[in-house]
Formats: sequence, structure tokens, C-alpha cells
Amino acid sequence: MKISASIYSGKEKSPVQLVQDLDAHEIDMLHVDCADNEKVFEDIANIRKISSTPIDLHIISSEPEKYFERIEKLKIEYVSFQYENLKQLPVLPKNSSTKFGLSIISSTSINVFEKAKDSFDFVMMMSTVPGQSGGEFNRDSFQKIIEFKTRFPKTRVHVDGGVNDEIAYILRLLGVNVIVSGSYLMNHESLSAGMLSFHKTPNEHKNFRVVEFATPVKFLPVLRQSEIDFKTILQTIDKFALGFALAVDDAGKLTGVVSNADVRRGLLKNLNDLNSTKAETVINKKPISISENSTVSDIVSLVNELNFIVLFLPVVDEQNILKGAVLLNNLTRV
Repeated sequence: MKISASIYSGKEKSPVQLVQDLDAHEIDMLHVDCADNEKVFEDIANIRKISSTPIDLHIISSEPEKYFERIEKLKIEYVSFQYENLKQLPVLPKNSSTKFGLSIISSTSINVFEKAKDSFDFVMMMSTVPGQSGGEFNRDSFQKIIEFKTRFPKTRVHVDGGVNDEIAYILRLLGVNVIVSGSYLMNHESLSAGMLSFHKTPNEHKNFRVVEFATPVKFLPVLRQSEIDFKTILQTIDKFALGFALAVDDAGKLTGVVSNADVRRGLLKNLNDLNSTKAETVINKKPISISENSTVSDIVSLVNELNFIVLFLPVVDEQNILKGAVLLNNLTRV
């Protein structure tokens, strides 16, 4: 997951001075907010003289087309348009090297991206008020990101607003590609400490419950125990492409899991007659799971206690009813 630093959040330094400091710390991207302010492009031009770090420009304007010539001239790498301010979706310039995105606030439905999916490269999820620094992260954004990634799996997701180290860890779990950081990063005792906090595992954080950021059952490969056969297991794992399937009884209680490794072990036991492989031989009936009321700290502690690698954790309530799963495979992505 890449970090895009908001250059207008560092009040004590000019944008150029701040960029020099950020580059010294190998920042991934430079986030620039433009609320219909042409002076922003003068700042970008000055930054271009000293830095080759990709620019991440966020335009809040009803007619962003008027900036297309400047965007092309400055070869700005990423540009997002605030959807709620647009009169209509802009017709993007052809053969441009710029990647364009649509920025939406928390209350805007992800359905609006349906018309943009064929021409826009990414979505920018605004988890605070656009253009304002220091806002509080809207925790409803987690489930919105999960739904968006399910609907538009090939579209990159950027998140802007209120991201701290704990939230960054959760966003990594959700497969977010870029986070924008302003006041949180700048208010650290040093930029290096702020940037390091985004990459460290948050061991003591307990502000969010697992159920808030777990992938819900409706988006997961779930099979009824009474209907499971080996063929159905294979088809379900292949369809969802998550590397596992979850088994529940008729009441929705978790009864087992089947991972790719479980399938492999089952096949190895029946190499001489694969057709005889039974579903019950590949189901792990004593799966590791986590309570819906657990925290990020609890996830980290549980994973560290295991002597084997897990790529997912089923989430259950007090009655062992399956509520979702925490997907851990995205933590391996750079």
C-alpha cells in the first residue's frame, strides 16, 4: 500500500520545502488538493523542478476540464475529480499518460461509479470532508470499500481522510492501494516516525471491532454442510478465488473451513482414486476463528501465537454464527 502525503497539511514549511523533506524519506506520492485554485498548478510546476515523485492531484471543481491542458503539460500522474461537485462526468483526454479517478464522499453510493468504470482508473474514497485537514475517519468507509472491491475488483482504491496507523493496517487488510495522509503524518515528532507507523503492526490498538471491517458473509464462499460434496468445494473455491471455502450448518454456525492446502492434502491421500475423495476428508472441522468483538490488537496477538501461516480468519459471534472473515492475504502486498 502506497502513501500519498498531503503537501498543504505541513503549515510550517512551503510546499517545495516539504516536498524536499518528504522525498528524503522516500514518500510514494505527493497529494495536492485543488479547490478551483489555479495557483495550485504553479506549486506543482515548482515541485516538478526538484522532484520526480508522482503527483496525486485532487480537483474539486464543477468544470475540471479547464485544467486538462495544465495536467497534460505538467504530466501529472494521478488526477481525481470530486464527483459531488461535477455538473457531469468529464470526457477524459485521449492517449493521456495520466491515470484518472473519481472521488466520492461517504454518503455517495458506489453505484455512481458504474458509469465511470470503463474510463476511470481508480476511485478515491473520501472518509472525511473533502479539502479539510484533520477530520475524523468515517468508520462506515470500511464496509463501503469491501462492497466496492467486490463490485469493481479491477479498479484501484485510494482512501483520503483521517487515516492513522491503526486505520492504515485495516485498509491494508482490505486491499486498499493508496492512502492519503495529511495532519496525522505531519503532526508526528518527525516524518520518519510518521511514515514508519504506517508500516508497523499496530499491537496496542483497540478502537475498532473486527465486525466493522470483516468481509461480510454475503461476499464470501460459504457452503451449507448438508449440501457439500467435493466437486462443489472445488467449484466454490475457484469461483471466489480467495483460496478457501467456509462450511456452516443450517443455523449458520461455523462447522469447518476448506483451504487450498486442505484440498491438496485430501487429493494426496487419494492419488490412486481421485474420484473417491470425500468432502469430509478435506474439511478442517476445528478451524481457527475470531470473535466479532475482537480488535486489531487481538488479531495481531492471535496470528503471532500460531505456529503456521493463516490467510484468513472466520469471524463468529458468541453462538458461533458465522458473521464474515478477515482476509489476511493483502498484508503480503507491498
